[in-house]
Amino acid sequence: MPDTTPAPSTVLPALPALSAQAERLIELGVHETAGLSADDVRAFAAQAGADAQGALLAVHPDRAPASALAPLLRRDGKPGFVVVDMPDVDAFAPCALELPEAPLYLVTGIDRGDHMSNWSPDEALPALTEEDRSPLVLSEGIHWVLQQPEALERNLCFMTIGSRLRKPNGTLDARTPAIWISNGTGRDGRERRNAPKVGWCWWNNRHTWLGFASTAGRRG
Repeated sequence: MPDTTPAPSTVLPALPALSAQAERLIELGVHETAGLSADDVRAFAAQAGADAQGALLAVHPDRAPASALAPLLRRDGKPGFVVVDMPDVDAFAPCALELPEAPLYLVTGIDRGDHMSNWSPDEALPALTEEDRSPLVLSEGIHWVLQQPEALERNLCFMTIGSRLRKPNGTLDARTPAIWISNGTGRDGRERRNAPKVGWCWWNNRHTWLGFASTAGRRG
């Protein structure tokens, strides 16, 4: 087991109010991708009201997949992207967790998991379970950065191990999704330096700059 001493981290500000999050999704056209009207999104946010303070407004990945959301990310004026060797990104589905059966839902008590930096997914998952927390799925992680870009920092990025790819033989693919910042090297291309990046890491590998994003709960 790696060193579990909490890593230093910037204290992130509270998420915007749900009404502001709704307008952000509408501005980006996420509601259209999801087959929803702007009024649908606004009504959901209004109905949740003050009881959902600090929660993230998410669209179910069946309605708005990662491949459609990633290009909406921005950092230093550069759009987000999915790495070229992850053409099957949308096949990474929620694993060993249940999302609300609704097009829109709330994700509460989000944490970036900085204290688990340099842990492997195989080490982090049981620790999160013991804390009664659920790892974020990839689309939730992207929604978080859409609403709060500062959630993605150099050397303090995160994995979303709630999404896994199951192979035809029933076993799980060893790749696990993550969101970080491109260095503009290799196949990313220099023009993508500092852009938000959706990629993957191996299940048993550790990375000093990746924590494990998780939630205290979800509700429709």
